[in-house]
Amino acid sequence: MGGAVAASAVISIRPALASTAASVLNCRIPVPDPPHSGQHIAPDGSLVPAGTQGAVPGAGRPFTGEEVKAALRGRHLPGTSYEQNQAYLNYIRRLQSGTSGFTCYASLQMPR
Repeated sequence: MGGAVAASAVISIRPALASTAASVLNCRIPVPDPPHSGQHIAPDGSLVPAGTQGAVPGAGRPFTGEEVKAALRGRHLPGTSYEQNQAYLNYIRRLQSGTSGFTCYASLQMPR
């Protein structure tokens, strides 16, 4: 009887974990966050005024958790040059609580 209870627990937990993993990969990270949409991203990921030398404009769209996860593992964010990719990833790494995209980024860092 104990084996039947354990088996049903495994069956009911796995779908919940699968849906959580799917939602993490579909979350979105805007670069930069909406209140700073007019600013550019410096190579170190900091926000700077538009026109700052060496800075790149913000991304035209938010990136999904799946895109960011792949980029953190060595791929490029879609539609970005090398410089944009590095600046955007540095920006994402610097996200802090209260910033759009922080919860998404933090959830990508959690072990499965």
